[in-house]
Amino acid sequence: MAGAATNPRVTALVQALGGPPSHPVAGASIDDDLYTRTTDLAHRAPDAVNTLVSYWTDYGLGLFAVLLLAAWWRARRADSARMAMALATPVVVLVTFLANDAIKSLVGEQRPCRTLPTVTVVACPAPGDWSFPSNHSAMAAAAAVAIVLCRRRLARIAVPAALLMAASRVWVGAHYPHDVAVGLAVGGLVAWPLAALARRAAPAVDRLRTTRLRPLVAAR
Repeated sequence: MAGAATNPRVTALVQALGGPPSHPVAGASIDDDLYTRTTDLAHRAPDAVNTLVSYWTDYGLGLFAVLLLAAWWRARRADSARMAMALATPVVVLVTFLANDAIKSLVGEQRPCRTLPTVTVVACPAPGDWSFPSNHSAMAAAAAVAIVLCRRRLARIAVPAALLMAASRVWVGAHYPHDVAVGLAVGGLVAWPLAALARRAAPAVDRLRTTRLRPLVAAR
């Protein structure tokens, strides 16, 4: 992640919408107290807990890759629309990330660990690595929504995992609570229509099931 001036993925969109913010924005004070109380609690927590949360916040998105593989594997025995959604999930997550990152660059909210007096579990991101909304939360929510639409039984894992990812970003001090809440909302609002739209690619899956690629999209 990076600011609009150094992030080639969103530079064109940011320029088209008026360019990056000329002055960084401080986080809203509505949840300053909740943020500092959370980081204070994390500071007093056992090292083992903070180590576990740190690993989760850094690598937890990998769980969604595993869930995606599970959804794809099960979709091989399902109808073509379900397989189309499974195949589209990585694209859905990527589009969500790009949209969320564009919002981050346009808003330019400073990280709370740079504006509030607190001790954080992980090092504070560099200046220009904006805070609002949380990319981790948006991507986790997008993956969860797309996976659940494809394989509803995975909701019991995907939904709690997305919420835990969002909570971990506040626990380690990287985000305000409103950052992760809006990140979850962005992820859901972008992923839901895109995943539903992917169902229209079912005819393409039907054609694949008549080619040599059939083992990738069908069980037999």
